[in-house]
Amino acid sequence: MDSAAPSRLEPHAIALLRGGPRAAVTVAVLSLHLRGAVGAGRVGTMRTTGPAADRSLPPLTKAVHAALYRPAGLRQLLDRQAVRRALTGLRDELKAAGLLRTFPPGRTRAGRRTLKSLRAQHPLPDHGPGLPVEDQLLAVALYGDRALTAVAPRFTREAGLTGRGGTTERDLRQSWGSGGGGDITGCGTA
Repeated sequence: MDSAAPSRLEPHAIALLRGGPRAAVTVAVLSLHLRGAVGAGRVGTMRTTGPAADRSLPPLTKAVHAALYRPAGLRQLLDRQAVRRALTGLRDELKAAGLLRTFPPGRTRAGRRTLKSLRAQHPLPDHGPGLPVEDQLLAVALYGDRALTAVAPRFTREAGLTGRGGTTERDLRQSWGSGGGGDITGCGTA
């Protein structure tokens, strides 16, 4: 990793670096689900099922939990103001670390090297359940849908995180929209 890169990136930051806002929010949702704080609602939606007990949760995870005061699908969740604000803060942190650039929006060379290094250190696990929570989150952050369906297949399907309209497998430039200069308000919500 570059000396400018943080020594320890959180899984949701890695997901943002890999796949954009949708991927980062998916990791935050999974983190809450694995803690028992979020479950599937009606088909294709998520809802809170309990408090987010850990006070040291990252800002994005806290924002996602608070934003699910009303059940929502992934697209609606990405549109909620608190989530957009937390994503903007996270994106700014990655820019300050030299891993993302503003124009054109995307990863820097250091960001690409960081992802490559993390994937080399943490190959895709053969199975998801049974792994420690942090390892599950890291796998989803690095490998997206392949890891997500292995870690929490039922929740993933019922909550609409994969399949029609819910995937984390978008190239960073596509998930940030075109011509928006990386504006978070258009992040893969179309």
